[in-house]
Amino acid sequence: MKQFFKIFILFLVISSCEEKKSSIIVSSNSELEEALSNVKKGDNIVLKNGTYKDVNIKFIGEGTENEPITLSAETAGEVFIEGESSLELSGNYLQVSGLFFRKGHSPKKNVIAFRTSPKDVANHSSVTNCVILDFNNLERDQDNLWVQFYGKHNELSNCYLAGKTNGGPTVRVDLKGNQSIRNYHKIVNNHFGPRPRKGGARGETIQLGSSFTSMSPSNTTIANNLFEECNGEVEIISSKTNFNIIKNNVFYKSEGSVVTRHGNYVSVDGNYFIGDGVNENYGGIRIINTGHWVTNNLFYKIKGKNFRSPIAIMNGIPKSPLNRYNQVTDVVVAYNTFVNSDSPFQFGVGTNIAQADVLPKSEIRSARPLRTEVVNNVIYNAEGDTTPIVEHDKADGVTFKSNVIDNNGVAIANDKGLIVKDLTLTDIGSNLAVPVTGFNDVEPYNGFDFEVITHDLLGKSRKNNNQIGAILSDENIKLNLLDKSKYGASWFSNEVEEKEPTTHAVSNASELAEKLKAAASGDVINLNSGEYVISSSLTIDKTITVQSSGDAKIMYNGAANTPLFQLLPYGKLIVKNINLKGSNTQQAFATLKENMSNHFGLEVHNAEISNFNYALKVYKQAFAEEITFKNTSILNCENGLELSEETNDRGDYNTEYLTVDGCTFNNVKQNVIDYYRGGYDESTIGGNLLVTNSTFVNCAAKEKNNRLLNHNGIHNVNINKNTFKNNPVKFVSILWGAKNNKASDNKFINSGTIITEQNLKQTLMY
Repeated sequence: MKQFFKIFILFLVISSCEEKKSSIIVSSNSELEEALSNVKKGDNIVLKNGTYKDVNIKFIGEGTENEPITLSAETAGEVFIEGESSLELSGNYLQVSGLFFRKGHSPKKNVIAFRTSPKDVANHSSVTNCVILDFNNLERDQDNLWVQFYGKHNELSNCYLAGKTNGGPTVRVDLKGNQSIRNYHKIVNNHFGPRPRKGGARGETIQLGSSFTSMSPSNTTIANNLFEECNGEVEIISSKTNFNIIKNNVFYKSEGSVVTRHGNYVSVDGNYFIGDGVNENYGGIRIINTGHWVTNNLFYKIKGKNFRSPIAIMNGIPKSPLNRYNQVTDVVVAYNTFVNSDSPFQFGVGTNIAQADVLPKSEIRSARPLRTEVVNNVIYNAEGDTTPIVEHDKADGVTFKSNVIDNNGVAIANDKGLIVKDLTLTDIGSNLAVPVTGFNDVEPYNGFDFEVITHDLLGKSRKNNNQIGAILSDENIKLNLLDKSKYGASWFSNEVEEKEPTTHAVSNASELAEKLKAAASGDVINLNSGEYVISSSLTIDKTITVQSSGDAKIMYNGAANTPLFQLLPYGKLIVKNINLKGSNTQQAFATLKENMSNHFGLEVHNAEISNFNYALKVYKQAFAEEITFKNTSILNCENGLELSEETNDRGDYNTEYLTVDGCTFNNVKQNVIDYYRGGYDESTIGGNLLVTNSTFVNCAAKEKNNRLLNHNGIHNVNINKNTFKNNPVKFVSILWGAKNNKASDNKFINSGTIITEQNLKQTLMY
């Protein structure tokens, strides 16, 4: 009987616990709000599958470690948060899982925040197995964050985040207030999918703190994440606090670097930086400030230069303010491996002593690295590199010891004691091949505290079998780093099956308008020979090709200041073999004037554009990754290609790549090519203009600044093999000598000339 009584009591206890942890099912915004207003520890609020629109979730509660409060989807991935929606958490031991944020934006400064007010923060709480996709504000300059950390011991894990186009980091850890310092947050096992180029600063994927909290300890861990095509700006991860750990992440074809921008004592250990051996924007690690340890990393086919080089160690500003560049001191770069990566060690990056006449003394980066050790690294080059070590300024404060190179027999002018070896590559999986043997006779340099480097890139112990480089041995290595199922939300994949495009033949204007609306993204509209009279704008909101295999001509007689083709968010238009003609008051191509919440794109091939007010008009806050005009004539237009409305001088611009190849400009009166980027901001190293094999005749007669090609502030300009004839200007172009601006093999006939100004004065942003 006594035994029966004990079992009965145990049954009651278990039943009681199960009752306490019973699920609260909700199916509407109002039911969710009601459930959240009465939560207690152990509760599990379940959102029924469906769409929740314009819902601002405030999740406040006091769970415990053993009895957390959970908010979850009935089926992970089947609960859609849309419209103007957000999620805020405060309290303790709160867990959110399975939500899909899409088709909308947040009305607040963040999509997910670990606080509900400046004083009410979350602790020991997590957001997991969720997706945020294209959840962008309507304007590019409306900065916000997708995930904002406050409090302590919070976690973002197994989530997928991709497609952020407006300003602001995708994820940021904030340290304002003692309740958020020494936070020990974890950002782990996530898939950070493509973040498109932003065209300016404020496009980081992760930012840890800010310059004004950079002296505070954060102790945040970023580990085991996949960063895929994170191209927002030059900083993928911007560490601006102390004692952070960036470990075991994969950076795959991402146009930027891990940057110790402010703050000290960051560990960057065991990461993979994987490029394609071609793209010069894929970067590695850029180092500023004190006490960082960069160990056991693999750099594979990284071709980034300068700021994006595999290891970029910057010059600092003497007595730098918090928001600028502190001198590099007491940094260790050890046991890393570089395979087919150009000039892996670059020192004095960012030195700007030559610009002293246009910059204040407080901006001059002249403080060289001190007490920095670059040791025990391995470099392999299938094609020899004459400059594996680059000194933009003297590296006289750097110790080089026990570094090995196989340079394919190519001599090195500035070798800093590099030890030459003949090495072979070993396949380790994930299409990676690295040297793991052939240098075991090189005694590793043993610096102060090096005993803390206990393992290699793959987690193998260095205790009894240490050697230089990131990998100790090739035994039983078969990596699968790019298996996306290992990262992010369990229910979501960003793999899209390629679809064969459908070609739609049209013969008249009404058919053209109808097929544009009905076509799927990627389809082709083929115009039969003839004349198409269009009276209202054709809107482009998907990827579409409009082409002719014969003699097709589009006549646009729509209202003044309207475009023939209006480019909307997601609208990527390719035009081929078509004659476009206006009535002098409209635009051939133009973006929306506002609400360009996502990128557009434009390619024009073998076309003729005539009698328009603008051949192309790109309005403020619109952005294209690429705009290309090839083998195209632009005739008798008031304005040509105008991309010059980003005049806030914050480093923004309207397209990453503007290419004009094999084109003819004839009687374009002003803004022939006007492409602008303003503001002295080293985080913006873009804008790319190529003008080649083209002819400019009788253009820029109304250009007030007496210049044919305007590209103020664009960092990368190449003007070559063009002919300039009878253009009534003083200058064809003024190049910025301090940047990558160049001109060659051009012909000038009664058209002024091209000059170079070494130091272009820019508005300071700080």
